[in-house]
Amino acid sequence: MIFLKHLLIAILISLLPGVSAGSGADQNNLEILGWVENAQLLDPVIPLKAKLDTGAETSSLDAEVVKKFRKDGKRWVRFRISDRETGEEFVIVRQRVRTIGVVQHDGTTQTRPVVKMQVCIAGRVLQTEFSLINRSEFIYPLLLGRSALGSFALVDPGSTFLSEPECGRAAEDTGSES
Repeated sequence: MIFLKHLLIAILISLLPGVSAGSGADQNNLEILGWVENAQLLDPVIPLKAKLDTGAETSSLDAEVVKKFRKDGKRWVRFRISDRETGEEFVIVRQRVRTIGVVQHDGTTQTRPVVKMQVCIAGRVLQTEFSLINRSEFIYPLLLGRSALGSFALVDPGSTFLSEPECGRAAEDTGSES
């Protein structure tokens, strides 16, 4: 039954205008994921539940105590993330890739630093950009947007947990950062 549902979704998506072979992803190799999936942040290794949001371009990560600083002429950010399951806290330092303005539901703009980090989802290691924001009021500490998902996944909004991260094997296969 689930297979037929996924097959129907894939067929319907292929018929949509604007979805073409030139869209950057091979439609025959796209994986169908639910709107919530298990993921794993890598370095440090933290299992997270991720909301897959095709309405968001940039992914975001629950981060606290975000401090921007400069070192050797480069922009950096220090932040803390917590494993919600164990309560363990990690202080991470990453080079800032850029700063973005995110328009909120009330029309105001929020400025957020963006860093690159690795995350594993559905057996794939992705090197992707994350805006850092306090997501403690949200159920899911990780939001994966279009830029992270577009090359390999379709999101089934009626399903959850259709894959496993399989990060140990995937991380070994990938090896280096991109």
